Amino acid sequence: MSSKESVLKLREMLRASDNIVFFGGAGVSTESGIPDFRSEKGIYQTVNQYGCPPEQILSHTFFMEHTDIFYDFYRSTMLYPDAEPNEAHKALARLEAEGRLKAVVTQNIDGLHQQAGSRRVYELHGSVHRNRCMKCGKAFSLEHILKTKGVPKCDACGGTIKPDVVLYEESLDERTIIGSVSAIQKADMLIIGGTSLNVYPAAGFIQYYRGSKLVLINKSATPYDSRADLLIHDSIGDVLGGAVNG
Repeated sequence: MSSKESVLKLREMLRASDNIVFFGGAGVSTESGIPDFRSEKGIYQTVNQYGCPPEQILSHTFFMEHTDIFYDFYRSTMLYPDAEPNEAHKALARLEAEGRLKAVVTQNIDGLHQQAGSRRVYELHGSVHRNRCMKCGKAFSLEHILKTKGVPKCDACGGTIKPDVVLYEESLDERTIIGSVSAIQKADMLIIGGTSLNVYPAAGFIQYYRGSKLVLINKSATPYDSRADLLIHDSIGDVLGGAVNG
C-alpha cells in the first residue's frame, strides 16, 4: 500500500470512528525539533562530559545524590522551550475538537499536545512544565526553572525544586495509569505513533485495547506491527495531517 493509499485508508477509518485514542512517543515531537532517546541521533547516543550514561543521570538516585549535575544535563538536553507543535499535534487537537478523539496518552514530557489545543492528555512520564518544591510542595513553572542557575531552590522555604517528570527508579502516577487504561479500553480506534513500543510499562498499555481498528504509524518497525489493522512507516506529521485535514 502506497503512502497516499495509507492516508486515504486512515481517513476512512477516522471518519467511521467516534471514540478514538492516540498513544504516542518521542517520535511525535522529533518533527518539532526535539530529539528522541534511542535512535542513532537520539539523546542516549550522545557522548557527554559527565562520565556516565544519560540513563544514569536521569535516575532518581542520581538526582538525589548529584542534583547539580542532573540539572546541568537536564537544562542542556531535555528542555526545548521554543519548540512548536507540528502537524501531528495539530491534527490530534482538531480531532478532539470535533468530538471524535477522546484522549491522548503520551510518553512525552514537552507539553506540545496541550500547546496545540488538546485538553484530555494523559502524560505518562510527567511534564517539564510542572515543577514542585520537595519540601513544601510549592509549584513552579518551566520559565522559572530556565531563569535559575545550578540547583533551583524554593523562594518560600529554600527546598530543592524537582521537575514533575518520571525518572528511572520512579513509578508512573497511579491516576494517570488508570485514566490511560480506561480510555484505551473504551476506544473503538487506537492510533499508536512515534514510539518503538519497547519501553515498559507504558508499551504494555496497548494490551488493554479491545477494538478492531489498531493503527501503527512509525518510521521503524515495532514488536506489534503484525497486529496492526493499518501499518504506516512514514512521517507521523504528514500522515495525520493528511488524513485529518484532507
